[in-house]
Amino acid sequence: MSITNTPKTTTIDDAPLISRTLARAFDDDPMMRWFFPDASREAALVRYFSTVFTRQYVHYGVCERTEVAAAFWVPPEAQAKAVPDAETVQELQNILGDRAPLFRDTVETAAEHTPQEPHWYLAVIGADPAAQGQGHGAALLRSGLARADAAGLPAYLESSKPSNLPFYEHFGFTVREELRLPGDGPVLWAMWRQPRRPADA
Repeated sequence: MSITNTPKTTTIDDAPLISRTLARAFDDDPMMRWFFPDASREAALVRYFSTVFTRQYVHYGVCERTEVAAAFWVPPEAQAKAVPDAETVQELQNILGDRAPLFRDTVETAAEHTPQEPHWYLAVIGADPAAQGQGHGAALLRSGLARADAAGLPAYLESSKPSNLPFYEHFGFTVREELRLPGDGPVLWAMWRQPRRPADA
């Protein structure tokens, strides 16, 4: 049976599938390896993605998935709401343990560089490594960008994985800024894409 890469809107019931998929997708991500440096990283990542999905993005974002990939977008009108409340912050601190201060400093640093003009924010996108190269991430990226283009709005993302930059550039993103994360952390590339008319896509 072939696995379709047609994006589907997620529900909260998808949390187990999505959190496992993203944990595998981000296992080699420099920033996530910095936050979760030990051998229990996969279990911690499952908890992390389950928490941010069920408490933030499924309620305020545009979340889509295939069987082996997921993406969380936040439209401009939801960005003020799609932030962790006190209970979510506490849960994330519990998951991160002694890395929680690094996480907080990273979030604050990234927030200082977030564009002020209205935009669609790609908070998370990832595919199971076993299925990478089969078009799942591209399908999810195209779906979100189509929404941004329909609204006439730019799109923004951050990536700490250098090998992902050409993938995003293929879809029209350019590097806007290079951020060195606090605490001798990895580099975070901020990327920006101007809206396209349907004929330009």
